[in-house]
Amino acid sequence: MAKLDELPMLTPVAVPADNGNFSLVLGGPLYQLYLRTRLARPPLDLLSRRVIGLSLISWFPLLVLSVLGGRALGGVAVPFLRDVEPHTRFLVALPLLIMAEVFVHDRIGSIVRQFLSRGIIVPEDQPRFDALIASTMRLRNSMVLEVVLVVLVYTLAHWVWKQQLSLALGSWYTVRKGAATQLTMAGYWYAFISLPVLRFIVFRWYFRLFLWYRFLWKVARLPLHLKLFHPDRAGGLGFLSGSVIAFAPVLLAHTVFLAGFIGDRIWHTGATLPSFKMEIVGAMLFLMLLVLAPLGFFVIPLIKARRTAGREYGILASHYVDDFRSKWIEGDGRASEPLLGTRDIQSLADLGDAYNVVSEMRILPFGKKTILRLVIILVVPLLPLTLTIIPLEQMVDRLIKLPF
Repeated sequence: MAKLDELPMLTPVAVPADNGNFSLVLGGPLYQLYLRTRLARPPLDLLSRRVIGLSLISWFPLLVLSVLGGRALGGVAVPFLRDVEPHTRFLVALPLLIMAEVFVHDRIGSIVRQFLSRGIIVPEDQPRFDALIASTMRLRNSMVLEVVLVVLVYTLAHWVWKQQLSLALGSWYTVRKGAATQLTMAGYWYAFISLPVLRFIVFRWYFRLFLWYRFLWKVARLPLHLKLFHPDRAGGLGFLSGSVIAFAPVLLAHTVFLAGFIGDRIWHTGATLPSFKMEIVGAMLFLMLLVLAPLGFFVIPLIKARRTAGREYGILASHYVDDFRSKWIEGDGRASEPLLGTRDIQSLADLGDAYNVVSEMRILPFGKKTILRLVIILVVPLLPLTLTIIPLEQMVDRLIKLPF
């Protein structure tokens, strides 16, 4: 498998070999910037520096400028310290997105290696598999693509925020002058530094997800050697379900964004949580599909494998039960061997268990448990918003009364 240090880098900062690991994170201009500014030590050490550094750049100047402008605790409809959104974005969601780099690097690399260690990619096809990894790493390291992301951050994304998502109230970052809105000093930092940093990291994760989609799409079209009778009931591809949880911090950051957005509207505009039910459901479905969809690329190989397994095991089972009937029902073996305790009975039961594995083989490499875990992860940041409907004291009182 191609080593990361053998791939062409766009800057001269050395990245040590990572033992052939596939990584969606170790590369690109931002990663090189981390290395140059000592916010990272290869491969992804010094996580706390990145979390603290980027959070302070994004959040702390907003606090200082709001205090200097007299808009931190009062003086406007939405003072800085009472605005839920910037705190959830820069003190919770942004650290999650940064920590996700370590999480994804460790888990996705391990998942990709299993294509080889499980023999799903056979030795004669490994050069093609290695070529896919090398191609993915070259795209990951692209400076052009990250420059495009920066352009999007300062153009389309900024316009959408200004037109659709910013609060239509006088706040710590805006001054209302009739029908017009003007940014404060804190607002300029928020609009042109804090939000762009956050958007760039979010868009960069979307690009990394695109690379993951592309890689799995091409792998699914290789001649895979699926394990027809594997107990994971997914042809040996059950390990791919781990990718869903690997991206969990990225998805969790998105629900933190949503919780902050809804919390602001409830607190400052008098909205209610039920009025956002469509947004919540839509966001949950989108985020779930975001990580489950690429696993659907293996549907056709798994359907073919299930059909083949059913045919092959059906033939084997037919021969076995014919021999069993001939020996124990028609009497060929009763004179020479006692029925009590015979291994043939246990073998027949084992055959039935093995046939259940084949008949229950899934056409997707994940099951209900994966979906349930994902739903729980996504819902957690939204739970505090339920306190706007049911007061905490009333909720605790109900919980205490449950056992009685």
